[in-house]
Amino acid sequence: MFSCSNQVAMRFMQYTCKRDGPQRLGVQLAPDRDIIEVSAVRASVPNNLVDFLRAGPQMMDKAKRIVAEGESLISCENVNILPPITKPDKIICVGLNYKSHCDEQKKPYPKEPFFFSKFPSTIVGPNGNVIHPPNSRALDWEVELAVIMGKECRNVFKDKAKDYIFGYTVAQDISARDWQKASKNHGQWLFAKSMDTFCPLGPAVVAKEFIADPHNLRLTCSINGSKKQDGNTSDMVHDIYDLVSYLSHCITLLPGDIILTGTPSGVGIFSQTKQMLQVGDIIESEISGLGKLTNHVVSSK
Repeated sequence: MFSCSNQVAMRFMQYTCKRDGPQRLGVQLAPDRDIIEVSAVRASVPNNLVDFLRAGPQMMDKAKRIVAEGESLISCENVNILPPITKPDKIICVGLNYKSHCDEQKKPYPKEPFFFSKFPSTIVGPNGNVIHPPNSRALDWEVELAVIMGKECRNVFKDKAKDYIFGYTVAQDISARDWQKASKNHGQWLFAKSMDTFCPLGPAVVAKEFIADPHNLRLTCSINGSKKQDGNTSDMVHDIYDLVSYLSHCITLLPGDIILTGTPSGVGIFSQTKQMLQVGDIIESEISGLGKLTNHVVSSK
């Protein structure tokens, strides 16, 4: 039988079959392996991760039993991989949360975390296109570790924060830098961060028990094969549990909520050449143990 003591990870994925059919929720035990079709095997299992998490811990137990039985498998070649989580209640992002990112801007490390948000409609999949909006000339990249909340979280202290996390995935926080200026939207970052397709996610949400230390993960971002960012989550100013606890004393975090935890140095706007994303560019974002995103920048139609 499958157990949490096994070294293989439970990687939750959303997908559709290429031939036909509705969205499904499945589990991979390793990247590029066949997908165990948990929602197709049991009608009681939701076909999306948000509803799966809202159903409580008993649903995770059910998924583990289905994985152990291995009844229904489908090849990755026969599916369209979707974002691993869609329609969360909220996406919360933290700014200046890597020391190296503060250093490249010559800014002090924040004593308290500060947050902004993205609309849930920004989410696209691990191979989805990033649309270059016609009203921006300064599109930038930011690879980030994303935290997926597993249950309702309110007024939680740091030593208990881990209990409320379900897992982790790779995120790309696309940013329209010219919309972060005071001359745009009165300096508010909402549109700079929330234009369509500005949040690629995936390819899977890895359950937390299969990540030995989320504060020791390498994260990289390459543009057209040229590495731009190469950092480690150990460089965070405020660690994951600090962020969850801080937020929980301000708002109620719900199952499926996403927290983007910041980015290391190497973004375009602070490079010597101030390189920005252009139509035709390929963004590759990767985090050790979690997976890789490959997103093409395309023009707006």
